[in-house]
Amino acid sequence: MPDFDEASVFGTKPKAPAAHEIGQNLDDLSAPELAERIALLRTEIERLEQAIAAREATRAAAAAAFKP
Repeated sequence: MPDFDEASVFGTKPKAPAAHEIGQNLDDLSAPELAERIALLRTEIERLEQAIAAREATRAAAAAAFKP
């Protein structure tokens, strides 16, 4: 009898829901939950800004390398 793993029998596990979805209804959230989401979103904004800076640095390095 062949061995089956969980993924082959049940499929892959569903992706965990996002902690916050843009445009999500906020009526059922408490003030501490809203503050937690703000902190989460600020962290994500910082991560995105770092990604932008990294891309700009890469572009500047490439421009310097291929400057005539």
